[in-house]
Amino acid sequence: MTPDAINEMVRQSFPGAGNECAEIGTNVAVAKRVVSPAEIRPGGYVSGPAQFAIADAALWYLVFAVLGRVEPMALTSELSIRFLRPAVGDVLWARATLDSAARRTIVGTVHTWVDDRRHKPTSVAQGTYVLPPTPST
Repeated sequence: MTPDAINEMVRQSFPGAGNECAEIGTNVAVAKRVVSPAEIRPGGYVSGPAQFAIADAALWYLVFAVLGRVEPMALTSELSIRFLRPAVGDVLWARATLDSAARRTIVGTVHTWVDDRRHKPTSVAQGTYVLPPTPST
């Protein structure tokens, strides 16, 4: 499974999503989002909803990494986010790592940052994805 394969599925199934998979590996996924002018708040800050969206996308890609296959019917069960500092920049990044994987749930933590400032996270999220009872085709 490659980022290109994931991005192709997202483009076909969810046109206009705005997020892309930049990296996929063992128990890790990285998402990228070019910030649109509509996502900029006063002061030049990237909006909270944009950070939430990329955190959710990174967790979804993490599910694929854990399963070893794309599972479009994996659904967000719970997701919480804490904003740490203003996000100011052109490209929003999110790195999801695995906390726990069970038969029907996958829990992960996501750190977001802007541009090349990975050492300065703008938010941290933790969420749970629920898997369908049988793999979708």
